[in-house]
Amino acid sequence: MHYTLNTIKKIISIGRPQILFGNFLLFSMGAMLAVLFNAEFLLSKFILGYSILFTAHLAVHYSNDYFDVEVDKYNEPNIFSGGKGILVKNPELRELSKVIAISLMVLSITIAAIFTILFNYPASYFLFFLFGNLLAWFYTAPPIKLVYRRLGEIANIIAALIFLGAGYFTLRGTLDTPFFIFLIPIIFLNIIFINSFEIPDMEGDKIGGKITWIVSWGREFGFKLIAISGLLATLSFILIPLTNLFPSNIDFRVLVIISLISLSLGILELIKKPFDRESATKFATINVASLFIMSLLIDGYFIFILR
Repeated sequence: MHYTLNTIKKIISIGRPQILFGNFLLFSMGAMLAVLFNAEFLLSKFILGYSILFTAHLAVHYSNDYFDVEVDKYNEPNIFSGGKGILVKNPELRELSKVIAISLMVLSITIAAIFTILFNYPASYFLFFLFGNLLAWFYTAPPIKLVYRRLGEIANIIAALIFLGAGYFTLRGTLDTPFFIFLIPIIFLNIIFINSFEIPDMEGDKIGGKITWIVSWGREFGFKLIAISGLLATLSFILIPLTNLFPSNIDFRVLVIISLISLSLGILELIKKPFDRESATKFATINVASLFIMSLLIDGYFIFILR
């Protein structure tokens, strides 16, 4: 195949770099949380550790588009969801997408092995990323096809652990109790993220055989869950200081205020009831954008503390 500049742009676009930015923000959040617990910051560890996560997350975009090509025929692509639609319009690129996905997975697992040996980390570090790669692959790949068997949301909740945990594990060398406590509100925020991705594609996913929460219970349920998740994220940030496990220089009131962004949007959506596809897509997109902003704000706050 002759690759023109336009073809190369299409291949890169399948990787959805705008979504990868969110991956970096969560990795950085986990890494800075580790430093707040007195982990040593080594740039070499940070870069190599993020390379493992970056290649794994990039791989899943190529594999998802490869295995979801039939479903994507029924969905209208948008900035965040519905696949990129590129493989639907350019089927000649489908096999290449699969090759890229497998190559990136192999690269991710290889870097994880190198990191584990280089820094003398426990084998659990390597297994953590091996599991993450397999989870990403079988999200849409047969025979497991998690998203087609009512397990897609569970896989995405686990992904929150992997994204945040990758940064924390990379610098601290373990996943301890404070990490899992801090993970709780992040999981609730990730549920907002998951539902916001699925809401625009309800009709197409149903025709294509995906069994998501939105397909099963509808957009109204999705927006109610978003509001509840926003509330639980805020409550989690309020209650975490009561554990007395976190450094005193973390003022969780700041995180509570940041979390009010998603809670406010959730309440607004309950009032507006944007259940038709056009309105739902608009609000779902705002939700995703707001989560990026919230991650930036939390990262910015952690940087302020550490400076």
